Amino acid sequence: MRLPTIHRRHLLALAASSVVLPASLPAWAAAARSPKLPRLPVARIEPVSETFFGETITDPYRWMENPKDKDWEPFMRGQDAHARAVLQGIPGRDALKARISALSGGTAVAYGVQRCGDKLFYQVRPAGADNFKLAVRQGASGAEKILLDPTTMKGEGGTHVSLDWWRASPDGRHVVYGLSPAGSENSVLHVMEVDTQRVLPERIPGTQYAGPSWLPDGSGFFYGRVNDLKQLGTVDYYKRSPALLHRLGTDPKDDVLLAQFGRDAALPLGETEFPAVMTSASGEWAVLVLFGGVRRENPLFVAPLADVAAGRARWRPLCTIADEVTDFAFDHRDIYLLTTRAAENGKVLRTDLAAGTVATATTVVPEGPKVVESVALAKDGLYVRDLDGGYHSLRKLGRDGALNAVPLGFEGSIEGLSASTTDDGVFLDGTGWLLPFTTFRHDPATGRTERAGIAPPSTLDLSGYEAIRLQVKARDGTLVPLSVVARKGLPRNGRNPALVSAYGAYQISGNPYFSPRTLALLERGGLFCVAHVRGGGEYGKRWWKGGQKLTKPNTWRDLIDCCEHLVKEGWASKATLTIQGGSAGGITVGRALTERPDLFAGVISNVGVSNALRAEFSQNGPPNIDEFGTVKERDGFAGLKSMDAMLHVKDGTRYPAVLLTVGMTDPRVDAWHGAKMAARLQKANRGPNPVLLRVGFDAGHGLGSTRSQIDDERADEFAFVLWRAGHPMTRGR
Repeated sequence: MRLPTIHRRHLLALAASSVVLPASLPAWAAAARSPKLPRLPVARIEPVSETFFGETITDPYRWMENPKDKDWEPFMRGQDAHARAVLQGIPGRDALKARISALSGGTAVAYGVQRCGDKLFYQVRPAGADNFKLAVRQGASGAEKILLDPTTMKGEGGTHVSLDWWRASPDGRHVVYGLSPAGSENSVLHVMEVDTQRVLPERIPGTQYAGPSWLPDGSGFFYGRVNDLKQLGTVDYYKRSPALLHRLGTDPKDDVLLAQFGRDAALPLGETEFPAVMTSASGEWAVLVLFGGVRRENPLFVAPLADVAAGRARWRPLCTIADEVTDFAFDHRDIYLLTTRAAENGKVLRTDLAAGTVATATTVVPEGPKVVESVALAKDGLYVRDLDGGYHSLRKLGRDGALNAVPLGFEGSIEGLSASTTDDGVFLDGTGWLLPFTTFRHDPATGRTERAGIAPPSTLDLSGYEAIRLQVKARDGTLVPLSVVARKGLPRNGRNPALVSAYGAYQISGNPYFSPRTLALLERGGLFCVAHVRGGGEYGKRWWKGGQKLTKPNTWRDLIDCCEHLVKEGWASKATLTIQGGSAGGITVGRALTERPDLFAGVISNVGVSNALRAEFSQNGPPNIDEFGTVKERDGFAGLKSMDAMLHVKDGTRYPAVLLTVGMTDPRVDAWHGAKMAARLQKANRGPNPVLLRVGFDAGHGLGSTRSQIDDERADEFAFVLWRAGHPMTRGR
C-alpha cells in the first residue's frame, strides 16, 4: 500500500528604491485611500524583545499571537472590511468573478479512486456543485451513487462542513471519513455502512491526521488522533499522539492503544512523532511508521497482524531514520522500500517481512537520472512514479522482475496513484498545464493507459494556449526551471500582466496542473508562470537541500532571478509583474518582496509564513522544525532570521502593492503571520501602494474551502494582478 500523504508537510507554509509605475497608478492608489472605504485600523505597537546568541530581536506585534486579546478580532475585521472594499471596487472585478465561477463549475471533476472488489469509491464535484462529494459505483460503467454531500451539512453557527479524508474497507461494505467545520481540518471521524448509507453511532474527534488503515476483513481499522483536545491552539496539540485500533460497533473509549510516546520503552517514539499502523488488503503483517511531522525519512517496524490486532505486538525494526526511507509498499510477504541513502535520486529495495531489514534487502529499482518519487503495489507488480524537473513518468516492476515504462499518453503530472495488492493495474490522476484533471487507469492486460470514465471530459477549448518550458540561469549558475502558460503568440512587449507563483519547501514540486480559473487571467492577456525554485523537489533531494535552512536564500533569489528573466525577455515589466506564494511559499515571496521591492508591481501571500522566527511556537510549529530549524540552535536561529520577511521590512521603503490572505481557522499557519506582516508593511511603507489583509473568518488553510470561496478569492487575486498592471479592464475599459 501507499505511504499516505501527510498534509502537514504543507506548512503550514533592501534599498529604498522606487517602483516603476504606470502613469495612472497614483489615481488607483488614491482610490484605495478613499474616505468612502472602511477605515483601515492601525495596529498597536507593544514591543517584546528577546536575545538569541547575543543578538536582540524585537517583535512589535507579539500581542497578535493571543487570540483573546481585546484588539485582535476588531483589528482583523477592520482590515478585512477595508481590503474587500478596495478589491471589490476594482472595475471589472465582478465580471471577472462571474467568468471564474463559470469556468470552475463548468465541468465535473473526480479524483482519488479506490477500488474495493467490484466497487469504485472516489470524490466528485459535479458541474455547478460547490463541494466535492464522496461517491461509489459498481465498476467503471455503473451508476454513480452519492454517499456523502458536505453541502447539505452545517457546523456550529451555520459554518460550512468539509470532507477532509476517507477510506473504504477492503470489502467495500463500510467507509470511514473525517468531517470538519469552517476549513479547520479538526476532523471528527465517522463510519458509514455503504449499501444503506447508515452512519454508525461512533464519533471520534481530534482525527485531523487519522490515516486510517482497515483490517483485511473490514471489521475495524487502525487510526491516529491527537492526545488532548483541550490543547487545541497550543504547541502541545500534536504531541503524544496515539495510534489505536477501533472495532466497528464498539465504544471508541474501548479502542486498543497500540503506540504512544512513553508507553513502550522498546519503541523509540518521540514526543512529537505520529505513530501510524498500516496493513495491506492481502497481508498477514502490520507496519508501524513513526512520522516525524514533516520529516521525509521515517523509521518502520513490523509485527504479525494478529498480534497487533490483539494488542500484544512486539515490533521488530525494519529501518531507522538514518536509512532514509521515504516511501514503501508491501503485501503478504515482501516490503518495498524507497530510500535516498547513498542515492540522491532514490532507489527501491525489497526484503521479506518475516525476518528482513534494510541490511538484508536487495536493490530492485536502481538509482537513475530521474527522481524516484513514490511507489504503489498492485497484484501485477510495483508501480514507480518518476520525476524530472516537475514532470512525471511511470514504470512497473513486474512480478517477474522486469522493469518497464508504462505509457501515459500525456505530458504533465501524476497527482495520485491508487493500487491494491488484490487487483491488477493502477488508477492515476493526471493533469498538465493544459490538461484538465483526469482519472486514468492502466490496464496491464492491454498495456494501455486510458481515461477511466469516472467524470465526463472537459469541453473547454484550449487550442489557443501554450505551455512553454524555460531554463533560467540563477546568479550562482544553477539552471532553474520556469514554466510559462499564455495565449499563443502573446507579444513580448513588456506590457503583459504576469502572475509568477513559487513555493520552495519540503521537497514538494511545482508540478504541471490545470486550473480552469486561470483561463480568466489568460483570456485578458495575462500569463501564468511557475518558478520551480530550490527548496522544492523538481530534481529530488539535492534540489530540496539547495533551498533549506541555511541555504534557504536560494529559494527567494531563484524567484527573483526568474522574474528578472521575464522582464529581460519582454514577457512582462516591473510595472506588470506580480508574484504569489502560499503557506511556506509565503517565505519565498515575502523575502523576494523585502529584498527587491523595486522589481514587482504586486505581491500576493496566501496563508503565508511571514514571521518564521516565531513559527515553532505555534500549534503546528514543533512538527515543522525538521524543515525550517529551531531558534534554540545557532544555525537554526541564523536560518530562521534570514527567512523571516517581517524582520526584513524597513521603514521608509517604497513597497509595491501587497495582498495578504489568512484564514482564522487555519491549523497550519496561524493568522497572526499575515496580520503582523500587514501591520509592519503598513507602518513602514512610504509609497502610495496599498497593503491589504484579506481575512477568511469561515476558512482555514484552504483545503476545506468551497468552490465559491475559492472563486471569490481568485477573483480578488486576478483583479489585483490586472489592477496593478494597469490593465484596461481595471480602468473601466
